[in-house]
Amino acid sequence: MKAHLVQFAAYNRWANARLYEAALDLDDAAYRRDVGAFFKSLHGTLNHLLLTDRLWMKRLTGQGDHPENLDAVVHDDRLQLALARADEDERIICYVASLDEAAITSPFEYSTTSGRLFEQTRAEVLAHLFNHQTHHRGQAHAIVSICTGREPPPLDLLVMQRGIPAPNLRDLAARATD
Repeated sequence: MKAHLVQFAAYNRWANARLYEAALDLDDAAYRRDVGAFFKSLHGTLNHLLLTDRLWMKRLTGQGDHPENLDAVVHDDRLQLALARADEDERIICYVASLDEAAITSPFEYSTTSGRLFEQTRAEVLAHLFNHQTHHRGQAHAIVSICTGREPPPLDLLVMQRGIPAPNLRDLAARATD
């Protein structure tokens, strides 16, 4: 199970970097355009993903901050959002790497944003975290297509497994400020 989760943590970072590369290439109006998606714009969708990853990582580790409102804007500036995304992806990778099989399969308790108490294994929660990322990245991918009229770079797991590189998200953000 650990090898599977390690791969998904790496994939998560890889796919986010490829998606953010497309996002940072958009002009600000396109990036913030309300296209009718659940979180309206690319910015809204990317903010939601960062927020929910922070929320789950706080539940899993007991550390970190996050807004309680699931459509809150964590960072209005997309470069700050990109840097925060890079930090969170690294945090997820380190967390998964720190787990042994017993920790992965053992249950833990957490409370939802509405205060309901649940108990699940870390494997189940991490599977949800990665699946949730994939779900909303798919929405974000479609938003990029709508805004550009072109297909964004593929985000398929097989593409990563075949060795297609992703940019370093920190480098992308630094280049965007030049």
